Amino acid sequence: MNFLTIGHRGVMGVEPENTLRSFVAAQEAGLDAIELDLHLSKDGALVVMHDTDVDRTTDGTGPIAEKTLAELRALDAGRGERVPVFEEVLEAVHTPLQAEIKDAQAARALAEVMNRRGLADRVEVSSFHDEAIAEIKPLVPGVRTALIASRYGTDIVDRAVQAGAETVCLNIRRLTLEIVERARKADLRIIGWVVNTQDQLRLVRAFGLDGATTDHPDIKRTGRFTA
Repeated sequence: MNFLTIGHRGVMGVEPENTLRSFVAAQEAGLDAIELDLHLSKDGALVVMHDTDVDRTTDGTGPIAEKTLAELRALDAGRGERVPVFEEVLEAVHTPLQAEIKDAQAARALAEVMNRRGLADRVEVSSFHDEAIAEIKPLVPGVRTALIASRYGTDIVDRAVQAGAETVCLNIRRLTLEIVERARKADLRIIGWVVNTQDQLRLVRAFGLDGATTDHPDIKRTGRFTA
């Protein structure tokens, strides 16, 4: 199986994260998939941003959930980029996507878009929240899902299986051989994050992971030669 390289919020190491500019750069770099984050605006738009508020990544302040799409559009998301909505990303790139949802409400909004546009083959849905994964499973026939974890133990495998996930996306700083072996026995695909250095790349390849999420596009090139 090929080792997958997934662009973290596009290529956030070189472009403003979660912007169309960043996603296009990830595609041009040849990354196998692009990860992005989804929240709902005050008026129900499925907007692409990581944090619950706009403070860190734009020139505005305040929670996303308290702003309309028009208000979010007025913000600078870096280098003059605007906060995109999910469907704009679908039009801007053709690379497969990994869409991270923050809650069950966002899951339902994403499910509506995926069903309307037939995206089950193109978009994998991920979340730190077991209930968000479980929520979208019955809503989108054939959807592939991934459970993300930062602080975790061997229980992450049981949680993923119970939620119906096919993949676990794991913080490489807590990764152990025992967890990898348990995940394999459960037929789970394993993605490591965030892999930005050659030492980190060698680590995930030594563990035999299926892929890595990275901030830097050159991991795609060097990953082919690192075993």
